[in-house]
Amino acid sequence: MFRNIFAVVVVSLSMVPRTLVLGYATNGLIHLENVAGKLVFIQREGNATYVRERELVSEVSTETRFELYDPGNTLRDVRFSYIWDIGNGEVFKGSEPSVHYNYSCSGSYTLQLKVGAHVNKTYTPLTGVYTMDLTVLDAIRTIELKGPSSFQVFRNNSLDVRVDGSLPITVCWRFVYNCIPAALQSCHLTTLYDNTLRLNHTFLVPGLHCLDISAYNNISKMQTSCSIFVWRDPFNNLLFILPCAGIMLSILAFITIVVCHPKKQQKNKPEISTKATYSSTDVELQPKQDLHEFSSDLNVSSEDNGEVMPLLLLPGERSYS
Repeated sequence: MFRNIFAVVVVSLSMVPRTLVLGYATNGLIHLENVAGKLVFIQREGNATYVRERELVSEVSTETRFELYDPGNTLRDVRFSYIWDIGNGEVFKGSEPSVHYNYSCSGSYTLQLKVGAHVNKTYTPLTGVYTMDLTVLDAIRTIELKGPSSFQVFRNNSLDVRVDGSLPITVCWRFVYNCIPAALQSCHLTTLYDNTLRLNHTFLVPGLHCLDISAYNNISKMQTSCSIFVWRDPFNNLLFILPCAGIMLSILAFITIVVCHPKKQQKNKPEISTKATYSSTDVELQPKQDLHEFSSDLNVSSEDNGEVMPLLLLPGERSYS
């Protein structure tokens, strides 16, 4: 009975084309006449296990397994051999339907698999070469705030955030005061085609703030929070206080001038009248001053003649010549 089964398998395999491209049908299987199977890619990070298809994560241990589809169990006594070419220059051979490896760099790779069958002591190629194109991506592992972590309030500040991972990367970010998010606070969505996210933000309140960021690409997702301290410049207070103090002093000076100005006017009025009296007196005394000058001239002329005469005679006096 087993001879007949083996004969059918060998005859069927001889009719299989030498080169076949591995592809997924609607049920995810490879149909090659009497043999069907599929490739499963398994990656493990810590305690997490991920089953992937054509996209893998770089620098992560990968197990690729060929699962034979044989519902009738007709190939249970056939021993298979596998030759794995993972596309980065490494080739693995063995009788196990799985292989362990990892891609150290992101990029595009072509995996090739050759499957052979051993019936008794005879080796027969089961297929030509299965090939599959794979895309290896870098997972998002770090989100880091570059530059200072303290900024000044009421100033347009520039923040640079470095997000490592394969592009494009979708980023959702928001600033949270006191690091306590509001219930309905939403985030800003940004698609990065460069690994640096530049944010321009003006902080209106000093104190502790947090920058919440969640980033994801086709292969991974990461969320983190960066603490930021916002401070107030003391010179800004002086610039505010000095103009206010100047305005207050101006107001006080104006009030003082308004209150004291009438008193000065009252003091100045008698001085003006006195000055007017004094000037009128000067005018009245002007003729007497001229007379005195005239009498002085007479006196001088009398002295020239050797005679002295009084300039003015009081009532009851006489002049003697």
